[in-house]
Amino acid sequence: MASRKARLTLMKVLSLFSVVRGYNIPVIALAQYLSAIFILAPNERALDVILDLNLFLIVLASTLTIASGYIINNFYDAQKDLINRPKKSMLDRLVSQQTKLKVYFTLNILATLIAFVVSWRAAFFFSGYIFLIWFYSHKLKKYAVIGNLTAALLAVLPFFGILMYFKNFYEVIFAHATFLYLLILTREIIKDLENIKGDLVADYKTIPVLYGEKTAKYIIMWLTLLTVIPVYLLIEVYDVGYMDLYFYGGMIFIIYFLLKLWKSQTHEDYLLLHNVLKFLIVSGVFCIVLIDPSVLVHGRKLLSVI
Repeated sequence: MASRKARLTLMKVLSLFSVVRGYNIPVIALAQYLSAIFILAPNERALDVILDLNLFLIVLASTLTIASGYIINNFYDAQKDLINRPKKSMLDRLVSQQTKLKVYFTLNILATLIAFVVSWRAAFFFSGYIFLIWFYSHKLKKYAVIGNLTAALLAVLPFFGILMYFKNFYEVIFAHATFLYLLILTREIIKDLENIKGDLVADYKTIPVLYGEKTAKYIIMWLTLLTVIPVYLLIEVYDVGYMDLYFYGGMIFIIYFLLKLWKSQTHEDYLLLHNVLKFLIVSGVFCIVLIDPSVLVHGRKLLSVI
């Protein structure tokens, strides 16, 4: 009897882990730290950035907010997820909707309080971020274009919070942000193609539902081609050191992605494309460390002279 109870408890913990997508949270936190060290605060010692208490609190508030965002998204998407992701949905349903909401509000309150320790501006930022996530999940997600644009924006906002903290507004940062935003926006429309059956049942007015798969593919193609602009700037105009290798490799993945896109028709095909973009985004996080250290050293020397 005790072992059965322990097994059920373990299953519920795994269910909650699945709901908050616990496997994504460490990657997001790592991405924020690497961005801070190599892009947003290149003139500071890496150890100083890592030991910065306020940065830690901002990253912690971000991860809690993102986790709560996954919960509220899961709460509103329960009907369509039952169609699009039946296995994951059955696992997620081991935790009641009431429990999910309790965890959701607890995480949001904690995130706001933690941000308030940094400053009232940080608390205001995260309060707005929490509201925007809820409004997206409740309303905006159901509509074409605005839902996709908002989803991509929500994905990059945690990095904007760190940008505001370091007050670093170099053009190269916006080139990185544009590349990331375009990839995420493309992935969001791929997800719409992947989840079209559930979206039809749940009456979501996504681009594939309203305008058809062919139109969605054309939009995806143009968004993907637009990534060439920030990539060109990052390689030819700005100095990103050995991260050039990532962008050259990324272009090979994008060519494969575009060739595969026009042959894709099934849920499995779109899931593969989704995973290709996800791999490109996640690998980009780890490749941040390839940014030329000499550029950072030069920046530090310049700062010391000033």
